[in-house]
Amino acid sequence: MNNKVSKRKGAIFSDLDRLAFDHQDPSDYMKKFSKGVNRELIEMISSDKNEPIWMQGLRLKAFEYFKKIPLPTWGPDLSDLDFDEICFFAKAADQKGGFANWKVVPDYIKKTFERLGIPEAERRILAGVGVQYESESIYHSLEQEWKDLGVIFADFDVAVQEHPDLVRRYFMKCVPANDHKFAALHGAVWSGGTFLYIPKGVKLKKPLQAYFRMNAQNMGQFEHTLIVVEEGAEGHYIEGCSAPKYGSNALHAGCVEIFVKKGAKFRYSSVENWSKDTYNLNTKRAIVDEDAIMEWVGGNMGSGVTMLYPCSILKGDRSCADHLGIAFANEGQIQDTGAKIFHLGQNTSSKVTMKSISKGGGKSIYRGRIHIAKTAKKAMSQVECDALILDENSISETLPSIDIQCDDSTTNHEARVGRLNEEDIFYLTTRGIPQEQAEAMIVNGFINPIVRELPLEYAIEMNRLIEMEMEDAIG
Repeated sequence: MNNKVSKRKGAIFSDLDRLAFDHQDPSDYMKKFSKGVNRELIEMISSDKNEPIWMQGLRLKAFEYFKKIPLPTWGPDLSDLDFDEICFFAKAADQKGGFANWKVVPDYIKKTFERLGIPEAERRILAGVGVQYESESIYHSLEQEWKDLGVIFADFDVAVQEHPDLVRRYFMKCVPANDHKFAALHGAVWSGGTFLYIPKGVKLKKPLQAYFRMNAQNMGQFEHTLIVVEEGAEGHYIEGCSAPKYGSNALHAGCVEIFVKKGAKFRYSSVENWSKDTYNLNTKRAIVDEDAIMEWVGGNMGSGVTMLYPCSILKGDRSCADHLGIAFANEGQIQDTGAKIFHLGQNTSSKVTMKSISKGGGKSIYRGRIHIAKTAKKAMSQVECDALILDENSISETLPSIDIQCDDSTTNHEARVGRLNEEDIFYLTTRGIPQEQAEAMIVNGFINPIVRELPLEYAIEMNRLIEMEMEDAIG
């Protein structure tokens, strides 16, 4: 694929190149922050945010879990992740709750996000936008028409202060702190993130977006995203993230909790493009009530190790979940991704469509779990996994787990692995298309069923990221 394809009318990411992501801002502010995690750090974070005592108590309890729970023994090897070499909290700008006006954001931070097209996206296609840099949000906005309808879209630190009853009701109820080691770590050191509340019956016509940026070396980012979609409401939230490459480990262990109430519909889209330095150990989960719909659309690339399995708990009768994802593993990368779906209510349905690409010795793994409880009569689940291997050194694996406890249910799992078709490449090259470009065109056709589910501008961004991968431009 050539750049002309990326530069269609309306594209805001058309000029992206690797420098836009690998650019490093000055990080003199890091002199004020130390590495490692301990009780004193957690108390400092809580004090700095002027949190209520109940939040500090939750942090300290989560830290006790973190110390006791071992690293996972399944999946990618995490033994090189040294917690003592990670900075768990750092602020580049001392502005509580972020800046209300984009114009007053510090210039060097503002330029970083302008390179990534964030302000333009806000003006053109978004109902609201949140921006986080290191451990804290620096900017949040929401169009007035949605504020007037009672929508809350805020930095999560601000939500703790201004909406404590709502936050306390839902915070880490979907993902408990003792769920696994990185959920516990997140519960202890979380900072920043997004709180989105959509009142009953409100249907957001434009998406909301948050973008998370790590800048400094050995940084850790632990944003918390909490979304509550009340009965009959609808919305779409997009999350993007990136970090420059330094040659030493960084850690991302965010958490996403979504509550989709009766008859509501919600879509969560994400494009995760951390550098190869980063361990991306994110947790995402939704509880879906009666007649509600939850949709996940995701792209994972860039990070050295990813372990990410968005989860839908189909609690209510006739609830539905749709999971679509792409993972691209290049040289030195392990993309261990998939989906988890728990069918609890009757007449629930789920569909999983996952595509992976392995190149340059990279390893892509689909790891999924489908659980159909005894109560889930007439549940239906369909899983499709397609893997594309681009050379002899790359690896693709499919590791499904299907637990059926109800006979009155239907499940289907399909997995396919293939390579680039030499006849297709020959056909394109004989018509004057260079081989690298021909391969990229075929790859884009392979991922198109997922990419087309993103809004236009973000589909173009995803295509451009894949294009850079195909050009061996990932650092």
